[in-house]
Amino acid sequence: MKILFRIFAAILFIVFFGFALKNTGEVALQFFMGYEIRGPLVLLLLGFFACGAVLGVLAMAPTVFRYRRETTRHRKIIATMEKDVQAQELARTQPPLPDTVAHL
Repeated sequence: MKILFRIFAAILFIVFFGFALKNTGEVALQFFMGYEIRGPLVLLLLGFFACGAVLGVLAMAPTVFRYRRETTRHRKIIATMEKDVQAQELARTQPPLPDTVAHL
């Protein structure tokens, strides 16, 4: 399976590398107020892809942290429940205590 994944990754790299070699022409990206960026198309695409990936990870971070906190809280609850079950099992396996005699 590792070999298939590496072959697939190598093929994908070759395809993207060929794409990069074919798209080296310079482009101008125009922003508001006359601001302009000039550079190779591949570098601009790579830059915007990287910015999009970073923004996606940042947008996902609060949800991931919330789920981690919930998971930690649930693990603590499960641990206390397991301790309670063990204590109940231990109490069931213990022989009963003898009745005490009250002296009147």
